[in-house]
Amino acid sequence: MKGKARQTAGGSGAREQRLAIGALLGGALIWGVIWYPYRLLRDAGVDGIASSTLTYGVAFVLGRLVFRRSLLAWAPSWTLLWLALAAAACNLGYVLATLSGEVVRVLLLFYLAPLWTVLLSRLLLGERLGRAGAGVVALSLLGAATMLWEPQAGLPAAPDHADWLGLIAGFSFALFNVLSRRAGHLSIESKAMAAFAGVAITGTLLLLAGVGSLRLPAAPSLWLLVAVLGCVLVVANVIVQFGLVRVAANRAVVIMLTEIGFAAVAAWLLAGEALAPRDWVGGALIVAASLFSARMDERPAGRRFDREG
Repeated sequence: MKGKARQTAGGSGAREQRLAIGALLGGALIWGVIWYPYRLLRDAGVDGIASSTLTYGVAFVLGRLVFRRSLLAWAPSWTLLWLALAAAACNLGYVLATLSGEVVRVLLLFYLAPLWTVLLSRLLLGERLGRAGAGVVALSLLGAATMLWEPQAGLPAAPDHADWLGLIAGFSFALFNVLSRRAGHLSIESKAMAAFAGVAITGTLLLLAGVGSLRLPAAPSLWLLVAVLGCVLVVANVIVQFGLVRVAANRAVVIMLTEIGFAAVAAWLLAGEALAPRDWVGGALIVAASLFSARMDERPAGRRFDREG
């Protein structure tokens, strides 16, 4: 009987692991293709700031319903404010970058996040750099230099508008990750709601300040797309968190890096985009830095941050 019970428990655990891996792959797929509906909204006259504000506003309202039990003790704090600002810069930067630049190139520059994580962890958490951290920094910088290399000048070129936005988004992603570690007392749901609110409020303030266009969707089908995107953001947050708390951090990062592959295929099929060979070489170095960084991370998977919050 004990052996049979142990076998049943083992089968249940294996099934849960498969579900968790599937959840992470689903999250990677969502983030690898989510730029495309935002481009559809842009082509219909709704710019990136307005569409992000609307979709994350929908996500916040839905999140209040989905996470209502977990948010009973929720209260505003300075920590949540900083998390909200970091999430706003991350998500707004990502959307705007993928609207104006090559999707995979932007995503690869976004994945310089391990570089910023190592440096911010040293600054904010007092963690020592060490040889492994130095290796992550070196690989990340080499990858970025390769992608931005200008053969005629013999030097890395200055990033363009989309590149800068991708870099800012990646830095903000790392900042949220480090702040999230520091705020271990906060629930995952509270951090998700802070992220949703941060994007919606920051986007609203930018629009009121004249940054971006206040033009709203004109057709019911576009409003439906906004609502669907808001739902997708909440679903992505839930399924990724389900996976992260059940899969070791090192393995989770490897799985989530499939986002780059999903994005590459989607960008090729939907937008006809293709990267130059040096972009792939630089991207491979950045991915290697991400994998190397994952090997360094000994923290529980459940405390990691996914982009939605």
